[in-house]
Amino acid sequence: MTPEIEFMRNHWWWRPGWSVGRRFYTWHLTFEGQADVHRLAAEYRAGLAPLGEALTPIPDRWLHLTMQGIGFVGEAKEDDVRAIVAAAGQRLAEVPAFDVEIGPAVLDPEAILLHVHPDGPVRTVRDAIRAAIGDVLDEVPEKAEGFTPHVSVAYSAGDGPATPVAQALDGLDLAPAQARISSAELIVLHRDNQMYEWESFAAVPLG
Repeated sequence: MTPEIEFMRNHWWWRPGWSVGRRFYTWHLTFEGQADVHRLAAEYRAGLAPLGEALTPIPDRWLHLTMQGIGFVGEAKEDDVRAIVAAAGQRLAEVPAFDVEIGPAVLDPEAILLHVHPDGPVRTVRDAIRAAIGDVLDEVPEKAEGFTPHVSVAYSAGDGPATPVAQALDGLDLAPAQARISSAELIVLHRDNQMYEWESFAAVPLG
C-alpha cells in the first residue's frame, strides 16, 4: 500500500458543539454478536499494536457504522426523536435485511477505515432514516451526499507521519469480515473518554 496520505492528525479534537458531557442523538449500525466483525477488528488491533499510543484501537463493543445524526440532547426534542423512531420503523420495515463484507483497511488522515461492500443497501437504510427524519422535522440535518459507508477499527491519537501506519497495514493480509445487517440503532452518543461510547435509545428492525 503506497500512502497518498503523508501525515496523520489527532482525531480527538473537539468539533464545533462538542464538549465533555454533551450527548448526541444519532443513527448507527452496530455489531453486537457479529463474531466475524469482532474477529477482524481483533486482528487489526493485534497487527497495529506495535504503533502504541499513536492510534486508539476500537474495542468490539464500540465498533459502528455511522449513519445519520439528529441533534444534541437538550436541543432536539425527545418527542420529536420518538416520532422519528416510529416513522423509521414504518420505513425500515420495507427494507430487507442484508449481508455485507467489511474490509480491507483504508488509511484516512484521522482513522483506519474498513469500507463496506456492497454499499447500496447501507445507503438505502440511510435514505429511509433521512426520510423518517423529514417526516417529523422541517429540515434533515447533515448532507445527503458525501456519505461513504465504513467501519473504523482505529483512530489517530496524535499528529505525525503516516508512513509507520501505512507500513503496518502493508504487513497485514486479513480476510474481510461478513456481517448481517438486520436493524438500525438510534443511540445517545458521547466522546468524553476519547472513544465513541453510547447508550441505545431504540433498535429498529429491517423488514
